[in-house]
Amino acid sequence: MEFNEKLQQLRKQRNLTQEQLAEQLYVSRTAVSKWESGKGYPNIESLKSISKLFSISIDELLSGEELINIAETENSSNMDKIYNILGAVLDLMAIVFIILPLYGKRVGDYIYSVNLISFTDSTPINLAIYWIIFIALISIGIAKFIFIRLDRELWCNYITKCSVVLGVVATCFFAMAREPYVTTFLFLIFITKIFVLFKQSKIK
Repeated sequence: MEFNEKLQQLRKQRNLTQEQLAEQLYVSRTAVSKWESGKGYPNIESLKSISKLFSISIDELLSGEELINIAETENSSNMDKIYNILGAVLDLMAIVFIILPLYGKRVGDYIYSVNLISFTDSTPINLAIYWIIFIALISIGIAKFIFIRLDRELWCNYITKCSVVLGVVATCFFAMAREPYVTTFLFLIFITKIFVLFKQSKIK
């Protein structure tokens, strides 16, 4: 008997609806429905809860092959989450472009390095674009952390695409604005993002 059939049988023996079982396992009814229809497996924590609830060992619930599949899926999911967190951290690193002295401010015959807050040598439009770019990157990083926490993989993917596009736009804009330090750092962060995305794609 497959896991989905065993779970359905155990639930019915306890006279529980899918919704009632979901409440006891602290998952959604959709998750229980997916498990019972054979379209997926619970994670390790949910398996432990099922085992405890029905007083049955995990070995009795799952075959050896099913256990291996769950372990591989769990590992892949964990790695995917780690790469998403790395991507979010890279976006949040836009904070350094605001506080570090990366901009050249001319004072007489000398050029001093200042942070964005003190930087006034650019045109008001360019300064506004600088702030918009960095605030957008920071917002993307925060949004990605929220979607990771809510386990919204699809939204994480959308946010990642926005991050990459914004990274390209930002690097090109600062190169045209002749801000060498900012351009170099943005380019390095962009390359790191691409590397993280490449590693993430390998596990899917």
